[in-house]
Amino acid sequence: MTQAQLEATLHDLTGRLAEAFLAEPFDQRIGQQVGGELVAAHIASAEGLGRTVEVIQLRLVRDLGLVTDDADDRMARLLATVATGYARALRDRTLDEQEAIRRAAMVARAHAERALRDSEARFRYQANHDPLTGLPNRTLLTERLAAAIARPGDGADRVGVCVLDLDRFKVVNDSLGHQIGDLLLITVGERLRRSVGEHLVARLGADEFAILVERTGRTEDVIRVAEAALAAVCEPAVVAGHELTVSASIGIVEQPVRGTTPGELMRAAGSTLHWAKAAGGARWSVFDAERNQRELDRYALSAAIPAALERGEFLLDYQPLTALADGTMRGMEALVRWRHPERGLLRPDAFIGLAEETGQIVPLGGWVLAEACRQARDWPAGRGGAPFVSVNLAVQQVRRPGLVDEVGELLRRTGLPPERLQLEITESTMMSTVEEPVRALRVLADRGVRIAIDDFGTGYCNLAYLRGLPVTELKVAGEFVSGLRAPADDPAGRTDERILASLVSLAHALDVTVTAEGVETAEQADRLRAMGCDAAQGWYFGRPGPAEQHLGRSPALTGTTA
Repeated sequence: MTQAQLEATLHDLTGRLAEAFLAEPFDQRIGQQVGGELVAAHIASAEGLGRTVEVIQLRLVRDLGLVTDDADDRMARLLATVATGYARALRDRTLDEQEAIRRAAMVARAHAERALRDSEARFRYQANHDPLTGLPNRTLLTERLAAAIARPGDGADRVGVCVLDLDRFKVVNDSLGHQIGDLLLITVGERLRRSVGEHLVARLGADEFAILVERTGRTEDVIRVAEAALAAVCEPAVVAGHELTVSASIGIVEQPVRGTTPGELMRAAGSTLHWAKAAGGARWSVFDAERNQRELDRYALSAAIPAALERGEFLLDYQPLTALADGTMRGMEALVRWRHPERGLLRPDAFIGLAEETGQIVPLGGWVLAEACRQARDWPAGRGGAPFVSVNLAVQQVRRPGLVDEVGELLRRTGLPPERLQLEITESTMMSTVEEPVRALRVLADRGVRIAIDDFGTGYCNLAYLRGLPVTELKVAGEFVSGLRAPADDPAGRTDERILASLVSLAHALDVTVTAEGVETAEQADRLRAMGCDAAQGWYFGRPGPAEQHLGRSPALTGTTA
């Protein structure tokens, strides 16, 4: 209220109190109304009530001249009614305010709960869905998969999962940009959702998607879903003005729900996806438990190579390279073996490929080279002098910078003369377009190290490129030599013999010696000797074993005299 409004209100209340004071009979309702209106006018403090009572008692009768015989009695009663009305109004207002507060609190709580539910729903959606495509993500897929596995049933329920990955999607990102790649992913997600019907489609990340097929009857049910997904993805798509055609690979797993977990199913589908990728892509592949176990065994074996090197589990066997002219041992090829604590003695074909795939061939090959040089240093000289040691170098070893320094330091440390080390290189390594490996081999050859091409004939089989390479020896693949076991009048055997004779003749024209691999019979040795082949290697001349079993042996001449 303004000051004027307040004075007008108090003036009105004063008049009514005077009327109540003089009324016959006395009406207590007026005083109660005045007390209530004081509260309504926000004169609602304890001080306000006290001051009001004081003013009424001291000044109402005196200022207005309200003289009666029972003035004191009337004043007491009037003050009581004002106080009563005041107290009731104050109580009612307090109760109303409390009720208003309670209702406001209820409304606020309801709003807060609704906001919390909306927020939780929003967060739950965000936590369970991919922000780019709007598809369910890995979390929601795992929840649905777990629910499908845990669903009560007769124990015969089956479930299927397809994991899909776009082939060569990185090319789209690299050539057109990530924005175009994202738009393509959105398109692929929409197509997958339309093509597989009611089945759950999820984006696992990057360009990988998954399809959950619940309550399958057999594997063919999931295969049909996978084929529909592949067909949908492969349709040309126009994305931001670019016409794009992509393919996909799919890994499929379908099996009973009993005894499995979401993690196991997803791992199985992921492994199978890699099989489809390895087979060329644009296809599906179905999980095979036996194949998967073999893959796991391979992985475990490759992962154990570093520790096996540290524990000294590898060893070297040797196989002699024998001169066909006089049967003397020219050298020995180092062959690595793995004395595995659980699987026994493993041959190179069990782990060399794994070592090459994982890059462990570099430390393993380095150990083989160092150990072979260390052992060969102490080999005694025979009739033809001390044999050289021949060591295979993997592609990764040849292409490593510092090969020349590594070999030079190794020869210096072991004291092995350079001419007693032969490095065997594959044809593909020598035909590399990278010049540095060839330059390194030239330097090693200039220092006296022998350079041989291993398994010649299984790769390019091109003698022309040998003119500019530092090659001292060709080791002809055993596939050609095996034909010499056929009778002399056999057409296939005669063909192999003519090929070998031509290789020997051309190699000699380039001042390159020839060693035939895989010689197992005296007849093969005789026919190779007759065509002028320089040396041979194979079971006929000695099986792989410790160097000691070959050193100091008698020369192997022919089948009847060896």
